[in-house]
Amino acid sequence: MADNHDIALIAHLMRRAGFGETHAQLQERAAKGYEATVEELLNPQQHDNGLEIDLAERYFVEWNHFTRGIPEYHMFRMINTRTPLEEKMILFWHGVLCTSDSKLQSQPSSHTQLELFRNYGMESFHDLLLEISRDPAMVYFLDNCLSHKGAINENYGRELLELFSMGVGMDGEFNYTEDDVKECSRAFTGWTIANSIPGQPYGRYDARFVYNPADHDEGVKTFLGETGNFDGEDIVNIICRKPAAARFLSRHLYNYFVADDVGVPSWMDTPPEDPDTIKMLEDEYFRSGYNIRSMLRVLFHSDAFKNARFRRIKSPAETVIGMMRLIGDWQTPKPGFDSLFNELKYMGQEFLNPPSVEGWHTGREWIDGGTLVERINYSADLVGDTSFPGVQDIIQAVASEGTVVSPEALVDGCLRMMGYYELSHDTREMLIARARNRGEMRSDSPQFPEQVGQTLQMIVATREYLYA
Repeated sequence: MADNHDIALIAHLMRRAGFGETHAQLQERAAKGYEATVEELLNPQQHDNGLEIDLAERYFVEWNHFTRGIPEYHMFRMINTRTPLEEKMILFWHGVLCTSDSKLQSQPSSHTQLELFRNYGMESFHDLLLEISRDPAMVYFLDNCLSHKGAINENYGRELLELFSMGVGMDGEFNYTEDDVKECSRAFTGWTIANSIPGQPYGRYDARFVYNPADHDEGVKTFLGETGNFDGEDIVNIICRKPAAARFLSRHLYNYFVADDVGVPSWMDTPPEDPDTIKMLEDEYFRSGYNIRSMLRVLFHSDAFKNARFRRIKSPAETVIGMMRLIGDWQTPKPGFDSLFNELKYMGQEFLNPPSVEGWHTGREWIDGGTLVERINYSADLVGDTSFPGVQDIIQAVASEGTVVSPEALVDGCLRMMGYYELSHDTREMLIARARNRGEMRSDSPQFPEQVGQTLQMIVATREYLYA
């Protein structure tokens, strides 16, 4: 039988490789063991398709024909998924290979892109870069459909190098030059779309990628020190062979799954916080043939990952989706889901609409005076509502401590049931003192559920609860 240490480690894994799970779910995974759980996350036997989009539109009648409720649909899937790492990788790549609905205004095309992340998000980095270069949403968003032989548009070529695959520099040295940007852009001429993204005259459906050989620059190009009659696939081949690509992907995975790092623009002059782990990931990148799943396996089994509990500030998506999974709400469709999606915007993360092609700034930048208050109030309102099934489960679990529940048992029991959260000594003592002031707590009293709910509310208001 798994002990508390085993379950706590699984809880850490599921916060990072998913959106958190209930105590009962953590016990089930801990009984299988950590290694088996990692493999199940990396290689799910059945892919969770969840609620199909056409069926979802029938349940969620407020979704209209033009938007189809795509961001809400994917958020609903994340709440109810049985393959959490797949969904977490969609969110990861959505923040790296960025497009924004503020320009696209075609959520069906965004849906196609998110499904691309689902299919390729843990496969070869080479294949992912190739597919995103052909993705209609990306082709339109970064204007590659406006790039022509003899009149290149540099937007996609520049962002592919700067933000999608290598970064500006590494170890104080530039990874590419302005000439490389131009030659890269020449190689992607002719990569366009068959119908325009805007709604007229075709309506709101996803566009189609087309290669137009008549518009492709067939001239010789020199890119990153190699010369030839390159096209877009050749460019991706060259990029993926570079140490900078291995460093780029490794640092992104570390920042997302292990601990908050500085932003991509600072990577040239700011060395990795944990160079040994980054080097281990870089080595696996080349050993596995650029395989993201293999890199994740190495990462999840590393001491750096296992010892990095509560070193990452939760994103708004992790906060809201994790809370829904904890309290057991939105397990089935019902009206009003838009209000839940809006919470992400209030906390600073509008799904499908990152602020720029650079994506969201993470870590401490998630937190300011307004978003912090929103996080605390939102979470406290939910865990204080004892009608939710997940909150009821926590109440029953704490009540099982005995007829008379000590202040220590109340606080520690709530922390365990919320995913083995850890508080500083002073914070824990403050919560215990607050519970002691209530007098004797009996699990069979009518006041007990409210006492547990109040303790949960104080926990989500702590500094420690901001972290995953």
